[in-house]
Formats: sequence, C-alpha cells, structure tokens
Amino acid sequence: MNKMLKCGLSMLAIGALVVSCADYNDLGGYSVPSDPSYTRPYGDLDVVKSYINRGEYPNMTIDAAVVLKDFNEQAAGNAVSHAAAITNFNGLSFGYSFMPAKYVSKKGYMNFMDLKSALDYMETIDATVYGSPIVANDQQSDEWFGALTAPIEVQVLPINDKEVDYSTMETFTGTATRGKPVIVKNYDANGNALKIPTRSKVNIVEDVPLDPQGYYTITFTVKTEINKDENIICTFADNKIMSGKDPRKYTIRPGVWQTVKVEAAPAEGATDGYLMIEGNLNAVLYVRNVKVSHTPDNHREQTKQEKNDTIRYALDTWCDGLMEANAGRIKSFDLIDKPLDAKAEIEAGILDLKHSTDKIFWQDYLEDATHTGSDLYGALASKAARAAFEKHGGNPAELKLFICETGLDDQKRFESLKYWMNKWEANGAILDGINAELNLTYSEDATTQAANEAALNELLDNLASTGKLVRLSNFDIKYQDATGAAVSPIAITADQRQKLADYYAFVIKNYMNKIPHDKQAGICKTNMVDTSTDPVGLWKKDKKTGDWVRTATYKAFCDALSGK
Repeated sequence: MNKMLKCGLSMLAIGALVVSCADYNDLGGYSVPSDPSYTRPYGDLDVVKSYINRGEYPNMTIDAAVVLKDFNEQAAGNAVSHAAAITNFNGLSFGYSFMPAKYVSKKGYMNFMDLKSALDYMETIDATVYGSPIVANDQQSDEWFGALTAPIEVQVLPINDKEVDYSTMETFTGTATRGKPVIVKNYDANGNALKIPTRSKVNIVEDVPLDPQGYYTITFTVKTEINKDENIICTFADNKIMSGKDPRKYTIRPGVWQTVKVEAAPAEGATDGYLMIEGNLNAVLYVRNVKVSHTPDNHREQTKQEKNDTIRYALDTWCDGLMEANAGRIKSFDLIDKPLDAKAEIEAGILDLKHSTDKIFWQDYLEDATHTGSDLYGALASKAARAAFEKHGGNPAELKLFICETGLDDQKRFESLKYWMNKWEANGAILDGINAELNLTYSEDATTQAANEAALNELLDNLASTGKLVRLSNFDIKYQDATGAAVSPIAITADQRQKLADYYAFVIKNYMNKIPHDKQAGICKTNMVDTSTDPVGLWKKDKKTGDWVRTATYKAFCDALSGK
C-alpha cells in the first residue's frame, strides 16, 4: 500500500481511539488521499464523483452503501473502505441502519447515538446521507408494537364456580386414583364428612369450569384425629402446587376443623377442573365444605379502533424521534420500503400491499371511517415525516420522500406502484420520487443480454414517464457465462471484467440520458469492492496485501459519468 496512504489511515485509526465517544468520527484534521489505490491500475484517474458534469447534470449523484458500524468504528481493518467511500462518492446510504428494530426498545425508548454521530461527522466533510426507510414491514420494533397493542388491564370481580358440601352427601361419587374414600354419616353434630384413608389420592372437587387465563381459589375444611400435624400436597387442574423446586406442603393441625386455601392457575392445556389431595402418610383426613372461585383474566383485547389510534401514535412518535436526531441534516429518505405484495391483487393487474396476520404492519392499522389502512398508509406516513422534519429544524422545501420498490422492470409491479402512489397522493401524501431497487445481471449469452438491456431501458422509460425524481439503488451487476453459471471474482478474466464494466457504463449512461436532468436523484452502488462470490466492485482486493486495486469498472464509472 502507498506509504502516504498507510500513514494517513493509521492516523484515521488512531484518531478513533483517542477521542471521546461523542466525537469518535473526528478525523483530527487529516484529509484522506484521493483514492486508496491511485498508484495501481487506472492510477491516472481522479476520484469517481469528480467526473460528473455539474453544468449538464446538476442533480446527479453517485452514492455508496456502507455498513454504519464499520463506518463509525474506523478501525484499521475498515479504514480503506471508509476512505474509498468518503472520497469517491457524493454521499452514503447506511441501508437499514436506522430502522426501529435497532433503535426502539420494548417500552418505546429511542437511542439514536449512532445516527447522530454519523451525521455529525458527515457534516464535517460536507457529505450527504440518504435516509433509511422511515416505515417498512421489515425491521420494525415488533416488541414495541406488541407492547402498544397488548390487551388492556380492566377491573374484574371473582366468579363463584362450584361448591361441594359433604355434610349432606350420602355417597362419594368423585375420583380416587388411590385409596377408597367414603362418606361417614353423622360424623359430628354438623353432619356427614368425607373420609380419606392414609396414602390416598382423591379429587375432592371435580368438573370445575376452566378459564385458561383465570386464577383460582379453592378452600376446603379438613380435620385429622391423630395427635400430630399432617401434611398434604394439592394439585389443581394438572398443576401441582409447588414451593420452589418441591411440592408445597399444606399442614393440617390435629383435632380441629381448619380451612385450607389453595391458589393456582390451571396447567397450560388443562381441560379438567379438579383439586386432588394426596400425601397424608399418617392420618386419615375428614373433609367437608369445598368452594371454588376464580378471578378472570383482568385484560381485554384492544378494539380495532384503539389499535388504529395506537399505531397512529406510534407512527408520529417514531417520526418525531428520528427527525429530532436528524435535525434537518438528511434531506432525502425512503418514506416506505417495498410495500407491494408478491402475488395478492386488489383488482386485475394491480398488486395489493403486504399484510400480516401475526405481526403489526402499519398499513393494517391506519384506517378511518371512509378509507382502508392501505389507502392511507403513504398519506399518513408522509404527513408525520414532514411535520417532524420541519418541527426539528428542517427546511420543508428541501425534504424529498421516495417510495422504494424492487422488481419494477416487471410491468405489473410498476403499474401497481403507480396505482398506490396516486392513491396516497389523492389522500394527501407529498411523494417526490421513486427509488428503484435493481437486480441486474450481465450474461455472455447474446439473446439473454439483449433482453437484459431491453428490460433496463423499459424500466428507465417507465420511471421517466412518472415525472417523479428517480433514484437507482442496489447497483451491483452479477456476471453469468453463456450457460447461466455465475462467474466468481477469482475466475473472471480481464476480457470478462471489461464486458461487465461496459454494462455498468451502459446503465449509467442510459440513466443520465433517459431520466430528465432535473429528475435525476442519483445512483447508489451497493458493494464498492468485489464480494467473495461476485465481481461487482470498482475495486478488487489484492490477494497478498489486502490492498484495494481499481478494476475496469472504476474506469467505466468515470467515463460514463463524464459522458464519454
């Protein structure tokens, strides 16, 4: 690696260690060299972003997607990627780094330290950040949603379930799995009693109606005739009453009637309500009055309207917290991430939004008296985001909100996205653009590649026809040979690498030519360097040194952005 670069990157890493947590992104005044591989192939080229003709393409940007954790840490192992990102690209996308799943606790507490730190640093180097989706179906705070929509605690009264009076019974008709209990007539002046022999297991009450969520109280009067204490064990509805790891022992004092109180919930899945007593190793037991009551679960499910109100509160709260941390600095966001379902339709040719029966999806809980939640989804999200952005210091005229969707080269998906955007705008949304997530492949098969290029051109024409700002993301192109097999970074030849680079240039040029200049919101490169499986990078890693080495794709980017 170039000596100057190594020195600079060492300073970068050291700076991350010596500064405080609040400013750990500070570069300490160090200016990163123009590129981490400028002494290698294509070393005569400048940084990528410098090739954009601002006079002709004033809105064009080239961004890079980076991992927030790596970016913030600036550890020695990640310094090259950090340098490449901030020197070659106009801005950064941190992907899904700012989603509620990462920042919102079960109780709704929000911690945006990573976001604030990254934005503080980006301000110092005059770079921009493209905002993570504000709302989505994935990476939401499911625990927070669960807590917000949990059943509501209400006041309840005990319910009397059953009473058995053995003082008036002539015959025992219950269940005994051990021993032979009998009714003793005229046991004393108060009437009969149930006699339970030693070492028995007897249900003294049965057929109690069970509430799986209820909590039961069972009382019974009992007496022994020996001169020492006896202990018994109780089981209610398959739930043996425990004291720590051992069964709880209820002590029966000798010679007097006493009332035993058992409190328990039914075992999970229990269907028979009963109280069984056992464990009387030394004494015969006499039982009289048995009473069972329970307190129902003191919670009720929220009504649909209550859940709707709660999720609207959550939307406003999330947007407020996010925009407070942002403080007007991120000016372009994905408002909604990939809302379309894969198959379900609301009418012929128009895909429905995604819905869920086991998770909270925003669009399932935002309805009002005249609109479905799906109809209001984009409108309410737009309203909440824009209000919070302005509240916390943002200039509302600068805020741009995009809808991100994938697979828009499919005409049905494209038309469906237009349908929903029009629906949301009719209900009050202000939507500025479309962020089209790409899924591109270069094929050595001429017919397949011609179809790939035609599909791309149709996508760009369709996007241009909307009159919206157009952003392309996930700009990685995989390479396939003529049989459709993937070609790895290790196996790719120089000739193949050039063909791949030419296709990158083809995409960039067609975007810049087909999308009106004032509607160009830029392109975001997902992987700057080759991955372990695909040669997608502007750089590749040197196998011996680990240095980043420019590829033909680097030059293709520079040429295409300059209009060559």
